[in-house]
Formats: sequence, C-alpha cells, structure tokens
Amino acid sequence: MNRIKIVTYNVNGIRSAVSKGLIDWIISENPDVVCFQELKADLQSIDQKIFAELGYICHWFPAEKKGYSGVGIISKINPETVIFGCGNEMYDREGRVLQINFKDFSIISAYHPSGSSGDERQAFKMVWLNFFMDYIQQQTRTFPNLIVSGDYNICNKAIDIHNPVSNANSSGFLPEEREWFDKFLESGFVDSFRKINQLPKQYTWWSFRAGARGKNLGWRIDYNLVSKSLEAKISDAYLLPDAKHSDHCPCVLVMDF
Repeated sequence: MNRIKIVTYNVNGIRSAVSKGLIDWIISENPDVVCFQELKADLQSIDQKIFAELGYICHWFPAEKKGYSGVGIISKINPETVIFGCGNEMYDREGRVLQINFKDFSIISAYHPSGSSGDERQAFKMVWLNFFMDYIQQQTRTFPNLIVSGDYNICNKAIDIHNPVSNANSSGFLPEEREWFDKFLESGFVDSFRKINQLPKQYTWWSFRAGARGKNLGWRIDYNLVSKSLEAKISDAYLLPDAKHSDHCPCVLVMDF
C-alpha cells in the first residue's frame, strides 16, 4: 500500500445517488475507500453487488429507522477488523459511526446529527458532540492513526460558509459548535483540506432552495480529519463540487504511506 485515495460523501440516500450516476462516478474517480453518510436504506435495500463487482469490500451500518441516517464504507483494501457503531445504543440505533482498521491506520465514517429542525435536536447534537469527542479520544489509545471522515454538520471558520454574518445564529455555525470543532482539532487532528487549500468559497453542501448550488452559496460541513501522527502523509485534499448525486459533494483525501 503506497498512495491511497479516500473519499467521504454524504449521498443523501444511496439508492437516489445510484440512480443519479454514482456508480459511473466511482468507476471514473477510482477511490480506494469511500465513506458514505446518510444511506437512508436498510441492508436489504442496498444493491451491494454493484459495489462488489467494482472490487470493493462493503460494510454498512444503517439506522433502525427506515429512510434515515446510516453510514457505510467501501474499500478496495481488506481491513483487518471492523467496528460497527460506537457502543452507545442511542446513537447506534441512528447508524452514526463505522470504523475500519488496517495495519497502520484506521478510517471512521461518521454522520453527526443536524440541529436545524429545532431546539430538541440541537440539544441532542451538543450532547452527541461531547460524547464523540470522548469516544474518539478513547479510540486513539488503541488506534492512534485515525482518519475521521464524514458529515460533521458544522462549518468551522467564517471562510467555510457563504454568509457568516447572517448565519451567525444558524445551527451548524453556532459559536458553541465552532468552539467544539476547534477543541476537536486541538485534541490531535488536522483539517486535511485546509492544510492544502486556503481559498474561500470552498463548500461541500448547498441548500436545495433558491438555486444555492448554482450560485455557490454553500457550507463546508464535510471533512477528512487526520490524526497529527499522519499529517506528514497527507499528499493532497480537494473537493469535487461538479459531482451532483446529492446536495453534498465528495471530499477527497490522498495519503502517501
């Protein structure tokens, strides 16, 4: 294993994304690992054969609730072990965390809750974030070389959102969420995209409303966060906004081992 291309992609329904050309895109892009979020499908509803035919080993962790949440990872490299869930029944019922472990590093696909539906889910999100911080710190004791990929539902900096002033009180850009994100990075992680690219107007999600994507009025809420122990191995990181199988776009990380 030398160079490895990892993609994180909130597909907003894997069956919908497949119907919009996801498989052809995977063939063209040829990633080694894809971390999916928001499967919105149970195991019986996912056509696993189409991924296996491309040479991927598939692992899925759907939510109990139909048409909701769920994460998956497909990999051309066979992991040594797989961890389904985070050991917390409340969150595991929502299908939020999946981890694959290789000899020298591990990859997590995580789907963080959105708080945009109201105060109750925002409170749930904040409790989850505190749990997730502790969980990842616990994981790093056993798996020190972690790549924590996924939809965090948080814009970290003003540069990561199209209108930071009008969104100052919006879920996903609240001061307490951004403070959490800073602390998460300080706990031992690198935002791989910002290590490579400091340009503004780099987004990973756009509202379906008011032609936001065409005007590039977006938010950068999807990340490949890399343990500082692996920082020197980050070769490239970029976004693919022209891939339109979802309201999110794929985020790519290239590592040299």
